[in-house]
Amino acid sequence: MIHATCSMTMNRFNLTFTALRLPMDIAALACASALAYLLRYSRFATDVRPVLQDIPYSTYIQTSLTFVGVWILMFAIAGLYTTRQRRAWNELGRVILACTAATMVLITTIFFRRELAQSRFIIIAVWLLSIFLTYFGRLVLRTIQHQLLRMGMGHERVVVVGAADQAMALVKTFKNNPIHGITVIKTFATWDDNQKEILRSMAERGAVDGVMLADSDLPKNRALHLIGFANKYHLKFHYLADLFAARFTNIEVTTPGGIPLIEVKPTPLDGWGRIAKRTEDIIFSVMLIVLTSPLWLLGALIILIEDGFPILFKNVRVGEKGHEFMTYKLRSMYKKYSIGPQFSNAKKNLELEKELIKEKSIKKGPVYKIADDPRVMRTGKFLRRWSIDELPNFISVLKGDMSIVGPRPHQPREVEKYTDEQRFVLAIKPGVTGLAQISGRSDLTFEDEARLDIWYIENWSPLLDLYILLKTPFAVIQRKGAY
Repeated sequence: MIHATCSMTMNRFNLTFTALRLPMDIAALACASALAYLLRYSRFATDVRPVLQDIPYSTYIQTSLTFVGVWILMFAIAGLYTTRQRRAWNELGRVILACTAATMVLITTIFFRRELAQSRFIIIAVWLLSIFLTYFGRLVLRTIQHQLLRMGMGHERVVVVGAADQAMALVKTFKNNPIHGITVIKTFATWDDNQKEILRSMAERGAVDGVMLADSDLPKNRALHLIGFANKYHLKFHYLADLFAARFTNIEVTTPGGIPLIEVKPTPLDGWGRIAKRTEDIIFSVMLIVLTSPLWLLGALIILIEDGFPILFKNVRVGEKGHEFMTYKLRSMYKKYSIGPQFSNAKKNLELEKELIKEKSIKKGPVYKIADDPRVMRTGKFLRRWSIDELPNFISVLKGDMSIVGPRPHQPREVEKYTDEQRFVLAIKPGVTGLAQISGRSDLTFEDEARLDIWYIENWSPLLDLYILLKTPFAVIQRKGAY
């Protein structure tokens, strides 16, 4: 994690593209307004639904100009003109939110003024077209900006201080990903008088724009000296957060009695965030149970044909705050090898599983994954490969034991081996899918899986859940890491 601590002026390149968003948005909204009117009065539309109340184009244009201003105001409130570059999916969510809010203002105004009463088609068309054209225009700007960055234009020239593995990984990242807009022109193993003179010379010649401290073990007095040096020569200063600083990203500052006090919040899923996620879980679980019911029947049928009853496999998992609950899956192992409360030979099979873990587990750490597991049925391999065996988990979501999106639930004997830091993944309900699942599934080490899950917990938002949900089918189709 990189933090910028110096409030220097953003480079002209980024400011130029930030400024271009405004005229691009105005042009997109004007086009959306004009196209909506033309579509309504096109022969196709009038043949389907004749115009009952004619709207003069001059009157329509005047009204449109007013509401372009409303749209732009909503864009500003939604944070669409911040100088910080957002991810494409995050920006799309904000565009949809802002356009929807502006449309609601339009509808409310029409209701109270009783104007354009017969123009429901135009209102819907303006809403949809404004979303599409605005986001398309921003994608064009983003593509141009990234292409110029790949060509080396608009880069911030930085000196990296630090020689640890993290520092070298940072240098490699910026070299391999020019769209970050940073070029490392020199690296210093440490910060002393020799490096100070070299950097002073570079700064006086205008050959450097910023300095990046990538050594969290640098003594505090030297680090403070480096910050002072950067301020003196108007260099942008970044630093690589140490473990303590990186661990806490969701904080709230209060000043009781004038004393600054920082409260570390474990997740945005507090208060209304929790209500929103539970509502999301209920809606999506009902929808997905209905939509995937044919796959449930298919899975049940092929299990029944190959190995008979039972169809479902029950297993104890650890959920939110360490509470245990029962999960349900379509059985993928032969019942003679299955482990679970409904099987009489579960204890014997558990010993067999421990032997297989020693011999064939492809994952290290608390969580195991047995490659070419001989206990899995032929149909079970098919069910696992396409994640059909996971579908009954939606029952657990509806019950409230799980969430649609969240960390993967593990067994009590696995959770017992978690480190204290890894236990943070138990702060929220486990999920049917999650950031780790779409980022490599079984190919990830448990450390990487936990790191991704912790990042998700600390940065949760409804848009992030939507992104993970939309990407899940592609991860399943690619069958990356599935066994």
